[in-house]
Amino acid sequence: MTGGKRAGAGRKAKSELEKKKQKNIYIPEELYEEVMNAPIEYGDSFSSRCEFLIGEGLANFMVYKQNREIPQDKLTFIDLFAGIGGIRQAFEDEQTKAVFSSEWDKFAAATYEANFGEKPFGDITQIKEEDIPKHDVLLAGFPCQPFSMIGKREGFSHATQGTLFFDVLRIIKYHQPKMFLLENVQGLLTIQNGETFRIIKEALKEAGYHVFSDVLDAQNYGLPQVRKRVVIVGFREDLGITDYDLPQGSDEHVPVRTILEENPSGYKISEHLQKSYLFKKNDGKPQIIDETSDIQVKTLVASYHKIQRLTGTFVKGGETGIRLLSELECKRLMGFPDDFKVPVSRTQMYRQFGNSVAVPMMKAVADSMKEQLFLAENRENNYAVGQ
Repeated sequence: MTGGKRAGAGRKAKSELEKKKQKNIYIPEELYEEVMNAPIEYGDSFSSRCEFLIGEGLANFMVYKQNREIPQDKLTFIDLFAGIGGIRQAFEDEQTKAVFSSEWDKFAAATYEANFGEKPFGDITQIKEEDIPKHDVLLAGFPCQPFSMIGKREGFSHATQGTLFFDVLRIIKYHQPKMFLLENVQGLLTIQNGETFRIIKEALKEAGYHVFSDVLDAQNYGLPQVRKRVVIVGFREDLGITDYDLPQGSDEHVPVRTILEENPSGYKISEHLQKSYLFKKNDGKPQIIDETSDIQVKTLVASYHKIQRLTGTFVKGGETGIRLLSELECKRLMGFPDDFKVPVSRTQMYRQFGNSVAVPMMKAVADSMKEQLFLAENRENNYAVGQ
């Protein structure tokens, strides 16, 4: 499903992202050659290349415009593999300033722009590190990928080449931010028998950082969802932060009933699908909740829109007795504000929240990092005054 709400039978309505206008443009021959020979991986036609280059040019201009006058007392940060901006939502406050963001998926970028007022740059692999603004903090929810088992002989940094983590690493090494905050799925710990995670940590240490990590669970940070994620924090060595524990949250859990809407419309699951698939076995699946449920539900996954009985959580109620989680419930389940804008189709909405971070969990880590940085820089200032 790529369009908006169905209005009966017939052709599906196109979303705003899919609507394009035909315009004529006249350019010198040499500029045409530059467009066609530009080293980008975005289609072969002149039209598709112009669309990409114009979009990137506008994004570049907006970043330049926003960053001409950044107050010196604000903590600057960049947001890589930004998705819909979950880590930014957790990190950003009045004392911080975003100076760059990157997200390759156009639907996620649309949601990001609707909420933060800026269009993220596209494919980070095509952006040179020297073209990224200077920053104090790097944020990234990079994809989980195995590494080439190259061995220590070539160095840990070499082993990451060809993966998207390599792009995080090259930017860290070039800009040397004061600290970084990375998030990934729990499976990162076990792929290649733990070798991938070991390479990541060693490469970050080689780059000049004290590195700390832990597996955190969203249900310990005020969300009614079991959602375990690996969180990696790094502080530049000169800050002297050699001992750091990620915040563990609280054992007081929030019941899922507190986030449920009362009979939202448009989320029904057909009776036929219920009988033929969802409840074809009497094995306690799928997970069903209602206004009396005191549990913390399963992890919201990116494929939730496929209505899968093994991974899905569904709500008792609605026209057919069982319904999907609503848009508002997904926001609350992930810790986004109720007024967070979702300008995409329902399929994309479920994918985006399923791929996002647990905002309150990441905020707890972000706040803890800021406190550590403040203490470290105060120690350094006090030492300098005493000399």
